[in-house]
Formats: sequence, C-alpha cells, structure tokens
Amino acid sequence: MSLLVSIHDVTPALTDGVERLWDLCAARGLRPALLVVPEWHGEWPLEAHPGFVAWLRACAAEGAEIVLHGERHDEAGLPRRLGDELRAWGRTSGEGEFLTLDGTAAGERIARGRARLRALGLEPVGFVPPAWLAREAGHGAAGRAGLGFSEDDRSIRLFPSGRRVSSPVVRWSARTPVRAWGSLAVARARWALQRGARLPRIALHPQDLGHPATASALGPTLDRWLLRHPPITYAALQG
Repeated sequence: MSLLVSIHDVTPALTDGVERLWDLCAARGLRPALLVVPEWHGEWPLEAHPGFVAWLRACAAEGAEIVLHGERHDEAGLPRRLGDELRAWGRTSGEGEFLTLDGTAAGERIARGRARLRALGLEPVGFVPPAWLAREAGHGAAGRAGLGFSEDDRSIRLFPSGRRVSSPVVRWSARTPVRAWGSLAVARARWALQRGARLPRIALHPQDLGHPATASALGPTLDRWLLRHPPITYAALQG
C-alpha cells in the first residue's frame, strides 16, 4: 500500500498557502507533487513571477514532480450545459476549466500549458484537470500530448498503456463553514472506510488553510495515513 500526496492550485496568486503546505509536507519527509497552473484565472502568468518559478525549480530539484493543472483553472467564457451542471454540482464554483471541453479544445490547452512550463525549465509528468473534471476525450488528450498520466477523483489513467488504477482521494473544502465541517466528516469517513486501499491520494489545496478546522486537520490526517501507507511518486506507478 502506498500514498500519493499532492499540492493543487500551485500559482503565485496563492504563494503563501502553497509554501505553507510544502513546509507541512517537508516536515514529514514528503516531497509532494506540485500541480501547477500556468496562468491562474488569466491574471497570474508564471512568466511574470521569476522568484516563484525559481522556487518551483528548487522543489523539483529536491524530488517534487511537476504536474500540469489546467491552463488557467477557471471556466471563464465556457458556458455549462445541464449535464455539466450536474457533474459539477457540489464540487466546484466555476473552477472546472476542462469540464465542458471536447478533446480538441482540451488538447490545445494542454499543449499550450505544457509548452509554457517547459519553457520555464519545468517538466510536467502528468495532467490533473481542475476539480478533477474533464470529459474522457480530455483525459485522452493528455496522453496524446506525451504526458504520463491523467486523473479524476476516483482513479489514475496511466499513459501510454491506458491502464487505470483505482485511487480514492482525501480532500477538504473551506469555501464556507458548512463545507469545511462537512469535508472534515468526509475525510474521517474515508479513513474509516478506505484505509485499506492500495493507493489513496491526499490532495492539499492552499484554500484549505482558510478555515481553522480544515487547516488544523491537514497534518494529523497526513500522519494517520502515512502510518499505513508509505509515500510514492507518480513516476513509480509507471514502473
């Protein structure tokens, strides 16, 4: 049994939270995967923040895997249909960038995002759509772009084999007090029901630090899962 740990929404817009989560993991000997957004909400291009990029390169040099996490993360200019609304219900408020995209549009954004990261000296090993929401064609576009994996909230797709690995994910939401306390209950339930899973994931978001209840739960939750599941990298899954 192994554990994948990642930090989502890695952007200079959320620098303080990202660095706090990195330190939380580093204190436990972890080098989490960093899910990087090249231009958060169309307003925070990585190229304009060389200090943050240098920090990312340093993390990668220490063993952190760089993962493409959309191009801008939000859904600006991408209207939802009813089916999209149902898929995203309760999961995100306008942050499912790949939710409505077909394979061609998804492939274009993935290609642009990958090229931007590589131009900055960051080599992405995989792709995670924001809020884990993408059509199957969108996941396939990641494989065609030469990335090693894509994932949703239930499994990881490995490329080029196409093999899918079941992987439950523990995460939190601090957007409102109700969501914060509710996500704590769900995280505890996952431990009770899924602690025997072979490959669980813990997904940390800078926004988790926005409510005292979720912020205080992150470290103890990591400690609990690490007692049974040693950390693993995405690269090791390709093994």
